[in-house]
Amino acid sequence: MLKKSLVVLGISAAYFVQAQDISTIRNSIDVYSNTPMIGSSKFNAMAGSNGALGGDATSLMTNPAGLGVAIAGDVSATLFLSNTKNTSSLAGSSTDYKLNKFTLGNVGGVATIQLMTESPWKFINIGANLSTQSLENYVESPGNSNVVISKNLLDSNGNPVVGNLSYLGHAYNRYGNQTKFNLGVGANYNNSLYLGASINMHYAEIDQYDSALFGLNLDGSVNTFDKQYTPFSEKSNGFSATVGVIGKLSNQFRLGASIETPTWWNIDRVFREYYDGSNGINYDNYVEDRNFRSPMKATVSGAFVPNKNFAINVDYTLGLTKPKYEVQGAAERELNSFFSDNYKNLSEVRVGAEYRIKAFRIRGGYSYTSSPFDAFTISSYSNAGVAGDNSYSNLILGERNTIGAGIGYDFGNFYVDAAYQNVSSKYNNPFLRGSADLGTGYYSGDFDVNTPTSVVSSVKSNRDNFFLTVGWKF
Repeated sequence: MLKKSLVVLGISAAYFVQAQDISTIRNSIDVYSNTPMIGSSKFNAMAGSNGALGGDATSLMTNPAGLGVAIAGDVSATLFLSNTKNTSSLAGSSTDYKLNKFTLGNVGGVATIQLMTESPWKFINIGANLSTQSLENYVESPGNSNVVISKNLLDSNGNPVVGNLSYLGHAYNRYGNQTKFNLGVGANYNNSLYLGASINMHYAEIDQYDSALFGLNLDGSVNTFDKQYTPFSEKSNGFSATVGVIGKLSNQFRLGASIETPTWWNIDRVFREYYDGSNGINYDNYVEDRNFRSPMKATVSGAFVPNKNFAINVDYTLGLTKPKYEVQGAAERELNSFFSDNYKNLSEVRVGAEYRIKAFRIRGGYSYTSSPFDAFTISSYSNAGVAGDNSYSNLILGERNTIGAGIGYDFGNFYVDAAYQNVSSKYNNPFLRGSADLGTGYYSGDFDVNTPTSVVSSVKSNRDNFFLTVGWKF
């Protein structure tokens, strides 16, 4: 197994010319524009669909107006077990990697304040929610000995020779965690109109690697090469705010809407830069900071509650803006150009339902999230090792499907819920490309490897999530 990481390279023509590290693109969307949605077991079983229902602290993750729906205080904690399997396929071969993570995924609570007046304002409620998820991910792509890169070298006598480097494998590895803390207030007007607002604080830390394995025909050696600017580490803080409303059209029908501002991130970054030294390849570590703005999001929701035993909710979330870095130089300018040309605004649909049989609850849900990028053409190797222009959809990240199911039992003041989710996605995974002129290839201790063409593997990611919630109502 390769020891470092995968990071992909490739994309719009202008961006490919500069050959920056694609892991920055991936993390911009997968981490900084995609905050944790790990809620209570009820929330997860319903695939995060509660925008017009509300009633507990997980409302802060979709529509803070849902806090105003609560008529009793509530606190809960949720344990989270995730089993992930990534399968990367290339040239008729596949490599699997499994990862298990166990964490305290969510803690939340609502304090209700009943207004003892003749005013139509019935409740003012305060809620807090903390959601955490692991960012650890590993994708190892098989080798393809048909992909051969030539390199001008010197033999032991100092004579020039041409070596052929066969591509034998590639890996992307990411460690880290991400947390989102919401603090909000919700109000109940005459049991028919609910208003809410929250402030949201974000935190993320990432260790990112990208490495490739090459075999040299001259001496039969096999060595691991690290991508320029990797490994790198990032520690980031962000802030956003959300406002929302829920209205009852009748006792059975509810409509909701919310809008979340962009998250303004400050990213502190440490990275490694390689260069040719007198005794081979050397490197220095550098520190920089970046400011990033994630897309603004709007959610509209509808719920049907025919009686106290059944409820169904539908949410639709749309990104209103595109990701953007504060321009501090050419790198941020190129990133913004790429997002402007290739990013598709977020589109997500979530459907969830709950049915009650006395104290017993049955829940289910489904969500679909579209691919964040348009299809575009890059130079890539065929299985036979021939370079050519090819068009790919779902490049870097793909569409995502989530299926949820769960059960629960209400003992009165005390309740226990359990949930299961299956999250699946498929995407095309480009890597290996680098520029000799810009020094953005892969480096070992002796020399670098560069090719203007990407290798593209096909990745299938499947995640089984299990949740257990214990809660208390007061």
